[in-house]
Amino acid sequence: MSLISKFLHKVIRQGVLTIVYPDGTQEQFGTPKADWPQATLRFHHRRAYAAILRDPALGLAESYMNGDVSIDHDRVLDVISLYRRNTRWEARGGTAPTAMKKVMTSIRRKLHQINDPSKSKANVAHHYDLSNDFYRLWLDPDMQYSCAYWPDMTLQPNGSPVSAVSLEEAQLAKKAHIAAKLDLRPGQRVLEIGSGWGGMALYLNRVADVDVLGITLSEEQLKLARARAEAAGVSDRVKFELIDYRDLAARAPGQFDRIVSIGMFEHVGVPQFETFFRCVAQLMTAQGVMLLHTIGRMGGPGLTDAFTRKYIFPGGYIPALSEIVAASEPFRLIAADVENLRLHYGLTLWHWYQRAEAHRAQIIEMYDEKFYRLWLYYLAGAMTSFEAGSMCNYQIQYVRDRRTLPMTRDYIAAREAAYLRMEGQGGQDEAG
Repeated sequence: MSLISKFLHKVIRQGVLTIVYPDGTQEQFGTPKADWPQATLRFHHRRAYAAILRDPALGLAESYMNGDVSIDHDRVLDVISLYRRNTRWEARGGTAPTAMKKVMTSIRRKLHQINDPSKSKANVAHHYDLSNDFYRLWLDPDMQYSCAYWPDMTLQPNGSPVSAVSLEEAQLAKKAHIAAKLDLRPGQRVLEIGSGWGGMALYLNRVADVDVLGITLSEEQLKLARARAEAAGVSDRVKFELIDYRDLAARAPGQFDRIVSIGMFEHVGVPQFETFFRCVAQLMTAQGVMLLHTIGRMGGPGLTDAFTRKYIFPGGYIPALSEIVAASEPFRLIAADVENLRLHYGLTLWHWYQRAEAHRAQIIEMYDEKFYRLWLYYLAGAMTSFEAGSMCNYQIQYVRDRRTLPMTRDYIAAREAAYLRMEGQGGQDEAG
């Protein structure tokens, strides 16, 4: 029995995974269970064994991308789900890391995350400067590339999240949820760190009558964001710049009443966490409010896996809540509210995965088969990490003065409902 076979017999207990070896022999792992995946993984070359044993996630991804293994009907989500659901993060035993492991992890993180301004721009370009037309295929029309908010989410018997609302409605709800937490007032100056394709900045201006500066390091996103502001006739109030947050802090201290950052903190890197919060504190007014929306790591600090680091987000790192709070404390930023959107990103990624799968032919035409498989593997792995792994999504609201916001959270729901009513009457801005 091979090492891979021994491993799978130990891990795959529920659901069914069938392995077909290069000589045509088959082996089955697990037992059938209602609502659990059944998948077939075919090995076409023996070198895939060694690749997977060296690093299961990276080895399987590269073997799948290169054609050394295939998955019947390209159901890569089923294969990864079988592993994740049989090894749920909550069910694993926890042990405190040794002093040596802490030291080695710290060293490896620093080596992986040397995100000075020039390196940060290159890392952003690696992912976000892919064709805007590619992202249009599977994102919502507003091109929100971060966790949506599903206000009616319930759980299926197998524990998977489900919602009756569309991806478009859930992304609109996310924008309203964030805007409400910012406690906006007409005429305020808002900074968005990591402004993407401009959808959030345009939304805040539209519903709250605020002036917004969005900053990004992606040239492709910048072009589209500026074009959208121009098309909406608000380029005098919603502006976008290609600038690093560190450079802006030196140029514009104390100029922003509100700061929002959505899906950008994952690219900062642990060595720059304190620098990020120092800059945030410098940029905010004394009565300022910030909303940080970031993927988070439940449990303690860790490392970015080799697949993500190599192919998806070079220089990126998903922070533990303890790391975020510790980095913000020296600058007297008060965490006024913390919300964990536990399964919301898993459902968001499920929608993205379905849409990418539906546009297989277009993605292959834009790039190639290998790229399509890479992206499918990425979306499947990300989705399952939120449903059964250690990933979550944090929204952390910061203030500099404890008296800045109302003393109870009631205002959030009230403001959110008002914003949603406004958009129900006025429609949703579309990209392009």
